[in-house]
Amino acid sequence: MAPAPFATNPTTVSGDLSFTVDTRLPGGRHGRAGVIHTPHGDIQTPAFIPVGTKATVKTLTPEQIRLTGAQAILGNAYHLYLQPGPDIVDQAGGLARFSAWHGPTYTDSGGFQVMSLGVGFKKVLAMDTSQYSETDIRAAKKDRYANVDEDGVDFKSVIDGSKHRFTPEVSMGIQHQLGADIMFAFDELTTLIDTRDYQEQSVERTHRWAGRCLEEHHRLTLARPDKPKQSLWGVVQGAQYEDLRRRAARGLVELSDRQEQAGKRGFGGFGIGGALEKENLGTIVGWVCDELPEDKPRHLLGISEPDDIFTAVENGADTFDCVAPTRLGRRGGVYTLDGRMNLTGARFTRDFSGIDEELGGYVSENYSRAYIRHLLKANEFLAGTLCTIHNLYFMVTLVANVRQAIIDGRFDDYKKQFMGRYYAAGGKNTNR
Repeated sequence: MAPAPFATNPTTVSGDLSFTVDTRLPGGRHGRAGVIHTPHGDIQTPAFIPVGTKATVKTLTPEQIRLTGAQAILGNAYHLYLQPGPDIVDQAGGLARFSAWHGPTYTDSGGFQVMSLGVGFKKVLAMDTSQYSETDIRAAKKDRYANVDEDGVDFKSVIDGSKHRFTPEVSMGIQHQLGADIMFAFDELTTLIDTRDYQEQSVERTHRWAGRCLEEHHRLTLARPDKPKQSLWGVVQGAQYEDLRRRAARGLVELSDRQEQAGKRGFGGFGIGGALEKENLGTIVGWVCDELPEDKPRHLLGISEPDDIFTAVENGADTFDCVAPTRLGRRGGVYTLDGRMNLTGARFTRDFSGIDEELGGYVSENYSRAYIRHLLKANEFLAGTLCTIHNLYFMVTLVANVRQAIIDGRFDDYKKQFMGRYYAAGGKNTNR
């Protein structure tokens, strides 16, 4: 794997919010390589976007994030609303300046956290409910911290239990104050335990909320002419139902077209959200991308496993984010070209090689497995920092190589070579 080539730190702010496609995969597939243009710099796609939940990628400085080659970071509207407050971020000059990142930024709408922390099964999305009994599911549904109605969502803070309310207009107001280059419309998150009838209702509600987001985004853009322009992306829901996914995607496109026909800015791109089973990932992304315009980028929310990345890119996803690489790193788990491993293992006590010397990167070139294991066992914070830098470098480099493989016309060969090696041990090789 070649070093991650992309790291941005632009000194000027532009008004460009366009997307260009450079190369498409052959055979009628949706995958492509392109460039998202933002006021704070370009994002060459496909791209992995590290998650900086509270205006920070945990354990890393912005300079360390740049070491990984990352092109943008994603902040969390829900958490930044609760702490420190969007007005403070706004006064500081927006998320990029407040966090000293100075590059492109995304913010989610807050819908994922409002729902997943309150409506989601056991405080997380239910990607596979087969392991839970009906008693478990009924109990989880009773313990809700969020309640949805047509206008918005009432929820309790995870910090102090205080009561709050998000509506599409509130979410837009928060995200405008946060000042991210790319932000998402407020949507209702469902899980796999919700009924088909409820999924239908939710898709229609999310559609209506999306229209309100477009109107409020237009109003706030006019009311804040001195601020850098922001791109609003619609979010496609619909769980694992083909008709609902296609209906949701077509509905968002129609909303956007009507907005543009009225002389207003429509959706600058689209997010693909919601719970889905791993084996259906490519199929669902393909359904959605069948319905979305070619000249708009697509972001898949919450994936990071290498096989999922290849599947997502091949079926049309341009960018994606996930907390897994950073969360895994803080616990001593690291990615290598030969699968995953955990550096807390005793076998690394006297292993003075880098984490992955073939991959390279700052951590593999400067620190040994033995040293990082020592830090982990001693509960030193530096352990999480080094493992996180390495994991982000791995993910960013992998996706940069996927991009180059598309451009060079060798995507299928690269996928076969990488996957054959990474999964040679039969999956996540965590015990090496």
